[in-house]
Amino acid sequence: MPLLTRIRGPRDLDRLSPEQLDQLAAEIRTFLVDAVSKTGGHLGPNLGVVELTIALHRVFESPKDKVLWDTGHQSYVHKLLTGRQDFAKLKMKGGLSGYPSQAESEHDVIENSHASTVLGWADGLAKANEVLKKDDHVVAVIGDGALTGGMAWEALNNIAAAKDRPLVIVVNDNERSYAPTIGGLANHLATLRTTDGYERFLAKGKDLLERTPVVGKPLYETLHGAKKGLKDFIAPQGMFEDLGLKYVGPIDGHDIEALESALTRAKRFGGPVIVHCLTEKGRGYQPALADEADRFHAVGKIHPDTGLPVSTSGLDWTSVFGEEMVKLGKERADIVAITAAMLQPVGLDKFAKAFPERVYDVGIAEQHAAVSAAGLATGGLHPVFAVYATFLNRAFDQVLMDVALHKCGVTFVLDRAGVTGTDGASHNGMWDMSILQVVPGLRIAAPRDADQVRAQLREAVEVEDAPTVVRFSKGAVGPAVQAVGRIGGMDVLRRAEAERPDVLLVSVGALAPMCLEIADLLDAQGISTTVVDPRWVKPVDEALAPLAETHRVVVTVEDNSRVGGVGSAVAQALRDAGVDVPLRDFGIPPRFLDHASRKEVMAEIGLTAPDIARQVTGLVAKLGGLESESAVEPARD
Repeated sequence: MPLLTRIRGPRDLDRLSPEQLDQLAAEIRTFLVDAVSKTGGHLGPNLGVVELTIALHRVFESPKDKVLWDTGHQSYVHKLLTGRQDFAKLKMKGGLSGYPSQAESEHDVIENSHASTVLGWADGLAKANEVLKKDDHVVAVIGDGALTGGMAWEALNNIAAAKDRPLVIVVNDNERSYAPTIGGLANHLATLRTTDGYERFLAKGKDLLERTPVVGKPLYETLHGAKKGLKDFIAPQGMFEDLGLKYVGPIDGHDIEALESALTRAKRFGGPVIVHCLTEKGRGYQPALADEADRFHAVGKIHPDTGLPVSTSGLDWTSVFGEEMVKLGKERADIVAITAAMLQPVGLDKFAKAFPERVYDVGIAEQHAAVSAAGLATGGLHPVFAVYATFLNRAFDQVLMDVALHKCGVTFVLDRAGVTGTDGASHNGMWDMSILQVVPGLRIAAPRDADQVRAQLREAVEVEDAPTVVRFSKGAVGPAVQAVGRIGGMDVLRRAEAERPDVLLVSVGALAPMCLEIADLLDAQGISTTVVDPRWVKPVDEALAPLAETHRVVVTVEDNSRVGGVGSAVAQALRDAGVDVPLRDFGIPPRFLDHASRKEVMAEIGLTAPDIARQVTGLVAKLGGLESESAVEPARD
C-alpha cells in the first residue's frame, strides 16, 4: 500500500522513518503531477515544497499550531497531509479549492490569496496568543517573491519589536514568484545562499577536527565561535538580525532531517525567528524544470509525460493586448511598461523582449507600481501598468492620490476582469468598476472583443492628463462583434425597429454576445430592444440620457459588482439629466463567489441570457399592464 494513502492527518507522519519520509515525498510528487495534469492548477510551486511541508507538519502540531501560507497556491501538499487526497475536482465546483479554505479543513487559516499578507496575519495571531496566554505556535510560510511586497516589511518591522513573542517565519526561497524574483531583496537572498559552502566546510571539518588529539576539539569550538563573524563576512544576513530577528539558514529545503532540525530550534527559541529554506520550483518533474518562464507555476490540463497542453484554445485577451503593446512600442518611444512580478501572465513578455530597457518589474508591489507610474508620467513618459483586476484593489489610494490628483497620464490595463471562476473568491476581478467610479477624471474602457482591445488601448495611451483604464476578461476572446452604427461615443450593436422601442440594453465589455442573445430572446416575446456598447463606461456618455428617453426601460448588464458599478453610474446620469425612465441593473451580487467554472458561476448568480431576458420580460409586461389600466380607467368629474 502506498504510504500516501495511510496519511489521514499530520500525526500519521510521526511514525515514519527517514527512508519512508523520502518515499512519501516521491509519492507526493507523482500524485501531484498525475492529479494536476488532469485538472490544471499550481503545479511548480507545490513540487518545490514537498519536503518543507512534511517537516512543518512533523515539527508543529496543526491545527493547534497555526501554519499560515502566503498566497496559498503552494498548499496542495498541506492539503494532502491534512486528509484531503481527492483532487479529482480540484478548483471545480464541489471540489477542493486551489487555495486554503476554512470550509474544507480546520488546518486552513487564511483564504485570502493576495501575496505578502501572511506576516501581518502571523503578527496578529502571535499577539492574540500573548494576550490570551496560549502556548500555540504561529508559523508563517512566505516566498522570496512575496517578500518583495511592502506589506511584508511593514509586518516584519512590527514582529521584530517583540523580542520574546514566539513566531516562526519560513522563507521559501526558490528565487521566483511567477518568474525569477528581482530587486534588492532578491540580490540579498542570493548572497545569503552562498553561506551553504561555509556550512558544509564546518560540518565536514567537525569530524576530522574532533578526531585530532588535544587541539582538535578546541580548534573546532574556536571556529564555531567565529561562525557568526565569518558568515557576516560571507553573507550579511545581519539585515534580518539587525531588525531583531534571529536568522537560521540557509537550509536545504529538500533535506527533511535538516529542515526538522532547523524548525525545531526555531520552535524552541521563544521569539521571532526566520528560517531561510532553499527550494527548487518544479522539483522532480523535468518538463517543469525545463520551463524557464515560470517552472509550470500554473498549468491547464497537460500530458503528464511531456507537460504539453492537452488542447489549445483560441486567441486570448492577454495575447491581444501583448501584441498591440509591441506595436505601440515601435511607434512611440515614450511608452514604457510596468508589471508587479507577473511579466508573462499579463502579456508583457513580448514587449520586454523587444524593449528590455523600457519594462519595469517592481516585484509584488502594486502600490509602488502606481506611484512609480505617476513619476514616469511626470517625467515625460507614458507608463502602461498591466495587472490583474483583483490586484489593483491594493493600489487604490495611489491611483486616487498620486495618479489622478496629479493628472498623470498613466494607463492601467486590468487583466482577468469580471468573473474568473476557478481561482475562487479572491481572484474574481469584480470590484474595479465600482472602486474606480469615485476617482475624478479617470476613464474606464471595457472592450467587447479583440478589435476593441486594440482600438481602446490606443485611445487610452493618447490621454496625457488623466489616468485611463482598459479592462478585459480571462481566457479566449470570441469573434468580433460588429457595430451597426454609432451614437455619440457609443457603438450601436442592434437597432430596434419599433418607433418607440421597449428596452435600451447597455452592454458592458465582454458580455456583448450575451446581450445580443438577450435581445433575440426579448424579440421572440415581441419586446423591441436597442443594444449599445458604451465602449468607455466612465464617464457615462452624454448621448446615453437622450437615447434612454426614447425607450420605455433601460437595462444595464456588467460583469462587475452591482454595488456602485456601471449600472449605478448610468442611473445617476439619467437622474442628473432629468430622464425618468425605469432602470434595471444586472451584475454580480455583493458577495464572495466560490470556485467553479466561469459558466457555472454566471449561472449561479443569474447572469445568463435566459435569466436576464425572463426578468426584463416581466418588467416590460408590468409596465404594459399599468399603461393598459390607465387607458381604460373612466374619467372622473
